[in-house]
Amino acid sequence: MLTLSNLTPFSGSRKNRKRVGRGPGSGHGKTACRGQKGQKSRSGASIPAGFQGGQMPLYRQLPKRGFKNPFKKEYGVLNVGAIDQLEVDTIDLQVAQKMGLVKKRHNLFKILGEGEINRPVKVVAHAVSESARKKIEAAGGQIEILS
Repeated sequence: MLTLSNLTPFSGSRKNRKRVGRGPGSGHGKTACRGQKGQKSRSGASIPAGFQGGQMPLYRQLPKRGFKNPFKKEYGVLNVGAIDQLEVDTIDLQVAQKMGLVKKRHNLFKILGEGEINRPVKVVAHAVSESARKKIEAAGGQIEILS
């Protein structure tokens, strides 16, 4: 009968760890699988990623261009025409993300004026374009701007 006390792994599924530097009879003696000489054969050797043996690294050879603005604001955008097709009375960032209209990485929300809207909707966003504002207010909707 098979019980917890007599369970064994399948033969060949478990291997013993390689014990290096334990004499010539082991097959891993003398240099302990490190080869003869060089930086990687020495004790305490750790070579950082991207190190090219003292040669100027590739990331320093390549030209750098442009500027990355660390304060750039990236908005998740939604058009007025898409809002008209939704069956919700209030649209904000959380609702748009839940419906998959705006990616989760965006934490700012902007409404743009592409398309038409024919029903009143309350919009809570960080920014609204001028054309979107006119269309939403003409349809009887409200706009709340978050700071």
